[in-house]
Amino acid sequence: MPTSEKSAPELPYIPVTEQKRLNETREQGVQWRKWGPYLSERQWGTVREDYSKDGDAWSYFSHDQARSRAYRWGEDGLAGFSDDKQRLCFALALWNGRDPILKERLFGLTNSEGNHGEDVKEYYFYLDSTPTHSYMKYLYKYPQGEFPYGNLVETNRRRSREELEYELLDTGIFDDDRYFDVFVEYAKSDPEDILIRISVHNRGPEAAQIHLLPTLWFRNTWSWDKDEPKPMMRQPGERAILASHPQLGHDFTLQFDGPAELLFSENESNASRLWGQPNPSPYVKDAFHEYVIAGKREAVNPSKVGTKAAARYILEVAAGGSRVVRLRLSAKPAADAFKTFDQTFASRLAEADEFYERITPKSLSEDERRVHRQALAGMLWSKQYYYFDLDRWLTEHDAHPLKSTGKGHARNAEWFHMLNSDVISMPDKWEYPWYAAWDLAFHAIALSLVDFDFAKEQLLLMLRNLYVHPNGQIPAYEWNFSDVNPPVHAWATLFLYRVETELGRADLRFLERSFQGLMLNFNWWVNRKDPDGRNVFAGGFLGLDNIGVFDRSAPLPSGGHLDQADGTAWMAFYCLCMLEIALILTEYDSMYEDIAFRFLEHFVWITYAMDRLGDNHDEMWDSVDGFFYDLLHLPNGDAVRMKIRSMVGLLPLCAASVFEPGTFANHPRIIELVELFRKRHPEVVNKIAVGDDSFIGYAQRRLTSVCNKEKMQRILAYMLDEKEFLSPYGIRSLSKYHLEHPFVLNLEGQEYKVQYLPAESNTGMFGGNSNWRGPIWMPVNGLIIRGLLLMYPFYGDDFKVECPTGSGNYMTLFEVANEIGRRLSNIFLRDASGKRPVYGDTKKFQEDPHWRDYILFYEYFHGDNGAGLGASHQTGWTGLIARILDLSARLTPEGVLQNAKSVVGRMTREQVAGE
Repeated sequence: MPTSEKSAPELPYIPVTEQKRLNETREQGVQWRKWGPYLSERQWGTVREDYSKDGDAWSYFSHDQARSRAYRWGEDGLAGFSDDKQRLCFALALWNGRDPILKERLFGLTNSEGNHGEDVKEYYFYLDSTPTHSYMKYLYKYPQGEFPYGNLVETNRRRSREELEYELLDTGIFDDDRYFDVFVEYAKSDPEDILIRISVHNRGPEAAQIHLLPTLWFRNTWSWDKDEPKPMMRQPGERAILASHPQLGHDFTLQFDGPAELLFSENESNASRLWGQPNPSPYVKDAFHEYVIAGKREAVNPSKVGTKAAARYILEVAAGGSRVVRLRLSAKPAADAFKTFDQTFASRLAEADEFYERITPKSLSEDERRVHRQALAGMLWSKQYYYFDLDRWLTEHDAHPLKSTGKGHARNAEWFHMLNSDVISMPDKWEYPWYAAWDLAFHAIALSLVDFDFAKEQLLLMLRNLYVHPNGQIPAYEWNFSDVNPPVHAWATLFLYRVETELGRADLRFLERSFQGLMLNFNWWVNRKDPDGRNVFAGGFLGLDNIGVFDRSAPLPSGGHLDQADGTAWMAFYCLCMLEIALILTEYDSMYEDIAFRFLEHFVWITYAMDRLGDNHDEMWDSVDGFFYDLLHLPNGDAVRMKIRSMVGLLPLCAASVFEPGTFANHPRIIELVELFRKRHPEVVNKIAVGDDSFIGYAQRRLTSVCNKEKMQRILAYMLDEKEFLSPYGIRSLSKYHLEHPFVLNLEGQEYKVQYLPAESNTGMFGGNSNWRGPIWMPVNGLIIRGLLLMYPFYGDDFKVECPTGSGNYMTLFEVANEIGRRLSNIFLRDASGKRPVYGDTKKFQEDPHWRDYILFYEYFHGDNGAGLGASHQTGWTGLIARILDLSARLTPEGVLQNAKSVVGRMTREQVAGE
């Protein structure tokens, strides 16, 4: 292996009970992960459930319909739990005696109803989970007054994009603390024996009543496929529900501790309510709503059979008091199911504590440990079974390009090969209950702290034949699988491989399997996004939504085309990751030497294309400003730099790799090809960092980077300027300079403008529910930290930059990375006044002891004050904060200088050793 890639002696797995379960899953096939939090928080309003003619998914299947209409492709529910194919589902339903509907799922606004796009209007928290889901804890805050559905819809609808969103707390429904805290906990006695504890706490000043309906049901597969056998539930005894499904392998029994009224119905659409058609059966999906709220006793099946069942508890909860309901779902029901119930729960919680105590850095404060654990809990709770058969879906729409009449129309027609049927890490199970390819790479980085096997599986998933397009494109997300996400999978793959290598468990098969799929995807990028072969790349929005002056995924209003600094930097980054993977593989097969050189050559040409020799005005680097910009090519041949100082111009910092001395010594073929390239293109080699023989870095290392020393210094001067990019809470996505100096472009008589906007978007671009014109985004901040830490071993301690710019304080690149990580962490941590910036001026979250220590991991954050914005449960990539806290606690400059590429692996060794 190359010097930096030598596998360390194998380190044993951490000797704790939860890790032993993970080992049993991997080594013996024990199905500890078979049951987990795999229900969505929202199945209505998704593309999968949309069978409209105009593709308006939000309108076709609404929240109001969801209680009555059987889903086609998935299920949702409060604190939902299911098997890994979502055949048998469990969730909670609630009624406070005042609501107009039974609370079976979370409520939120559709994209058109919200003044900043779709938004969940509930308060719920993912408090704890182990990686095998042997213990889990969830909190839902349920108002005792009538839930203000209409108020939320109408008030938000009236508000403009310039105004704040109207939230549930703003309605006054939680005034005087008249609400219930409903905690739902799960504990596994064995892989198919799940204990469930529901604790209801009355936070109000008076006693209050709550109807609690733990609900068990089958996902409806029989209505869509007549050959699919219909499963059945029945009541075998006074306090039990028996669920029989031919594909589950066993019957499962849900047992109840204490008397409860058992209700049965069918998980089938109420055609009468929805469409004015007769129901085939009188027992339908919304039967429990009709029974509990409307008092219709005939709504439920008196024969106590069906495909949906619930136990109804009516609980009186004293002021400040609590009530507990205990249940057990098991393939082998015990005669005395609740004899050791509490002891089992205590054991599982103790094992969860043991696991997190072992993997969490000892130096973290109590508050840091709280954020760290809840971030990882959110990552684990955000798993969801995702089912989508595009061949069948397109056929049902009469829109299949090869099988249909051609009269129908539906999105994603070119993806008819796709069949998704897996548990996948979601960005946010309410706002984004579908996978997003580049999000998933960041999820894997965070998930690898607790479940390495699952993290690797997630990366491989996107490269499988039933996901990746035959042309090599990785699917983006269900609204448009053909949209283009940044190519970050190679980086995540390399990251995970190196960690395992440092642990003495190098998984070459994982690396090679990934590399083959990534090669296909890389070629797709080269062929589709650089059609002229100029080594400059487009790609559209590339995950940065509204960062450009106009929609970069749409045809340009001026005509012509756009050379994207971020798209091109992403490809340089991709080249370096693929180069490093190929170099590792050359140690096992010399055929990879030519492939490795091909990626090196690609990188050189891309770097050169961004800043060619001479005084050119059609390249991305602006030598006067000292920044990278997108380049607009007009139909008349003119080129205009889009002089917006944004994340687009910072991302080239991430395209860097450092090589240890002697890396190429054992690869004579690569050396031969490099020398040939030098002779043929000396001006190109001399222009970029990789060819600068006069500059050898610390410890004789070599650097390949889009940014040479001068470029890096000039970009960092902007990035570390608090009047530009550097916020008290991380790096902004757009420079604050543009607050007073907006970028304005006039084309075809129309004005386009980009102005610094630190909070929510004020336009409808990309749905208007995200904003890259000022806020702080965790994933790109994480990549910047990675780039700085990676270049530090090359530049060493002698190279320092002013941080903040103009302060007179100079830092090494390691110290700058650490400072950015500190600022990001401060978003979630209590400040000197005891407040968490993430919650802004929301008094309830800042002061109330029943709120202030429950952390929400938002999609992005206010560029000036750090308040959470966008999707409120995007623990997905915001869960990176757990990895950043881990880095900050474990990294030392000495360790990074020793070998940057193995430093995370060495950190993981510390984690395994319990340090």
